[in-house]
Amino acid sequence: MIYNREAFLERIARKLGRPRISEPVKRPSHWKHGPQWRTLAGATPEELLSVFERQCRMIHTDVRRTESSSLPDVLLETIRSYDGKSVICSDDPRFAEFGLSSLFATQDNPYGLDVHIWNPEKGKINIERAEQADVGIAISDITLAESGTVVLMSGGGKGRSVSLLPRYFIAIVPLSTLVPRMTQAARMIRERIERGEAIPSSVNFISGPSNSADIEMNLVVGVHGPVKATCIVVTDR
Repeated sequence: MIYNREAFLERIARKLGRPRISEPVKRPSHWKHGPQWRTLAGATPEELLSVFERQCRMIHTDVRRTESSSLPDVLLETIRSYDGKSVICSDDPRFAEFGLSSLFATQDNPYGLDVHIWNPEKGKINIERAEQADVGIAISDITLAESGTVVLMSGGGKGRSVSLLPRYFIAIVPLSTLVPRMTQAARMIRERIERGEAIPSSVNFISGPSNSADIEMNLVVGVHGPVKATCIVVTDR
């Protein structure tokens, strides 16, 4: 029960010097100005990649380019550059499409890696393994060039702890996922909702390793999550 609502709203309208608006506000079908759509409009994939690389340097994120045929070697080299021995990764079918099945073998791993693949049925064991892992690996669903951001649709076999708890984080970025900025990502998510598709409850926007400048604006990198991050861009996917 809401008491005195009408009188309260009438009083607010009088103080504002206008009649009370009682009908729902209709959203315009077309906005007169849309500067957010003009940023990087018409940029080619190569141009977007250059913007992405430049921004990643500013947010302390390494970027490597490779074709899909060389991805297993580049990924293994990156893991070893972090002295990584234990790995956790999402249960993402794209790993197999990229030829990474042997690299992520959980039994008798040919590269001597201790690999855990996120499994919802294992509950908290996944989080414990993420806490203990040297490296977390996931594939970007949408990538924002302007801010150097990877977007991960978490849920099911894609646990958000994969990118949050390990000491290092590696994002595999298919070139086809690059868009100019947050504007396009929001539109893509909205379109999925309008089509009736199920959207994960957790959509994570990750821009580089963890950092904070809360104390006198002095930037400290690696304070409450991965201390280093690498994006491996797959240029032919």
